[in-house]
Amino acid sequence: MRLFRALAPVTAAVALVLGTPHEALPHEYPDPFGAECRIAVDGSHVVAHCHNPYADIDRVTLHIECARWWDLDTDGTPVDTGPALTVRLTGRCWMEVDRAWVTHEKV
Repeated sequence: MRLFRALAPVTAAVALVLGTPHEALPHEYPDPFGAECRIAVDGSHVVAHCHNPYADIDRVTLHIECARWWDLDTDGTPVDTGPALTVRLTGRCWMEVDRAWVTHEKV
């Protein structure tokens, strides 16, 4: 009997936590972040358009990897993309482009 009295508050607390509906528990959603970027490669030229629909500033950088071993790969200058803004990033290789991508950084 004493054991039951000692465990009664703990049992009630566990029952309350386990019995709480999932919808009632707080949800933490990450803040939306990141500009949407579209990259186009035309021969040796690369153009990226990045649009930021969110409230936080997104610092975007264009990176280009060239196909030829002697052609220099490039990392563009970071550009701050404010809320509701679209920026244009450009770069090129001397010959063919192997791949191009954009990185994002919170400011």
